[in-house]
Amino acid sequence: MAHYAFIGNDNIVTMVIVGKDEDEDGVNWEEHYSNFCNMKCKRTSYNTVMGLHRLGKTPFRKNYAGIGYFFDEQRDAFIPPKPFDSWILNEESCTWDPPVPYPQNGIKYFWDELTNGWKEITQ
Repeated sequence: MAHYAFIGNDNIVTMVIVGKDEDEDGVNWEEHYSNFCNMKCKRTSYNTVMGLHRLGKTPFRKNYAGIGYFFDEQRDAFIPPKPFDSWILNEESCTWDPPVPYPQNGIKYFWDELTNGWKEITQ
């Protein structure tokens, strides 16, 4: 079983499906699904996150595609939506990094875009 992302003209993922394995029945399934739906279709790896494969295999297209993700043709990568304007694309993982690293002190924080910093969650 393989997963496939359908991509609109703006390179935004609009749908992800479970389909046939890549070369099952000698068919190029990316091409088949693309022709069937009249949309660009790219295979996506359920086990690939931040450029790493969870099971130790070869990572594929940096991240598992989700609706709203951007497909970057030059990087051949799925990039999640940018969470905040100030965050920066990590070229290696194709995910977004905050301009200030998350504090590693055991306290929980949330990102405050107005101050471009982490604020402690208090209850």
